[in-house]
Amino acid sequence: MSDPAMLAYVFWHWRRKDVDADAYEHRQRRFHAALASAPSEGLEGSHSFALAGAPWANGGRDAYEDWYLIRDAAALDALNAAAVSASRKAPHDAAAALADGGTAGLYTLRLGRVLPAAAHARWFAKPAGMPYDELWSLLGPRLKRHGAALWVRFMVLGPSPEFCVQSTGPLDLPDGLTGTAITLRPVI
Repeated sequence: MSDPAMLAYVFWHWRRKDVDADAYEHRQRRFHAALASAPSEGLEGSHSFALAGAPWANGGRDAYEDWYLIRDAAALDALNAAAVSASRKAPHDAAAALADGGTAGLYTLRLGRVLPAAAHARWFAKPAGMPYDELWSLLGPRLKRHGAALWVRFMVLGPSPEFCVQSTGPLDLPDGLTGTAITLRPVI
């Protein structure tokens, strides 16, 4: 079972070449702390990971993946406005000034629970012709055994494959499912 109606706005971003990773991450932490201390309506929390190997984020080079957990789609408007206003504006602008680019998507939690300390992600597409119910049945028991989470792209809003399995330990996909394996380093 998953958290009811949990959505995630996922933002991939990467730093300018002339910016030190520690300085970049420090500004990211300040921005996330500002959001946590004055959250927008419907924001349930946020966390961020450093990663490499995601072709849709900085061409697979070093990047960051921020997960903004929101109660529902309406909360996305509130998050969008809040991120660049009031006490969050200065930390947002300071972090954004060091970024070289970004892209984003919207995902819904289909199976499992939110894993802010995930260490692994597997991004994949559903095999052509496989019904969704068959995919849920194939993944459900494995994800439950490993305490993993399955996120599904909301509509076609995002550059990544349709599905993401997050786990705290390495997790292979069932036979017939292939994807991009990414190691995550929690930043926030």
